Amino acid sequence: MRLVVLTAAATFALDQITKFTVVEVMDLSARHQIDVLPPWLTFRMAWNQGINFGLMSHSSDLARWALIALAVVISAWVWLWVRREPHSTIVKLSAGMLIGGAAGNVIDRIIYGAVADFLNMSVPGFQNPYSFNVADIAIFAGAIGLVIFTGREKTR
Repeated sequence: MRLVVLTAAATFALDQITKFTVVEVMDLSARHQIDVLPPWLTFRMAWNQGINFGLMSHSSDLARWALIALAVVISAWVWLWVRREPHSTIVKLSAGMLIGGAAGNVIDRIIYGAVADFLNMSVPGFQNPYSFNVADIAIFAGAIGLVIFTGREKTR
């Protein structure tokens, strides 16, 4: 379980440090966009009140707190599930990434009222309209890792 905690803590710290640097220090919330390596990488401010890609966006406090509760419940369930039986290193890393990323987005919802998304990646000829953050990457990678690698350690 130590690996899960360390991975979650590192993921959470990386997410919060990048958000603080880009949103507060680089003042992206006022500048709205910073071209880093256009079009490949642009910092584009987006306050996401919903889940991925703005799905289920609502400006109500009820929706905000419901999404916070959902993230906490899912994280707690993953924590208890991983703790219950032995798992491979990759499963523990995946669980830690998912939990750390979820915690990062929960903190955003508590502090800002929405998740701070700022990474925008496109290619020449195609402009991606969506922004995301380090926590979103960790949640996605962690969930994929849990799906792919869970159960491999069991024999038939």
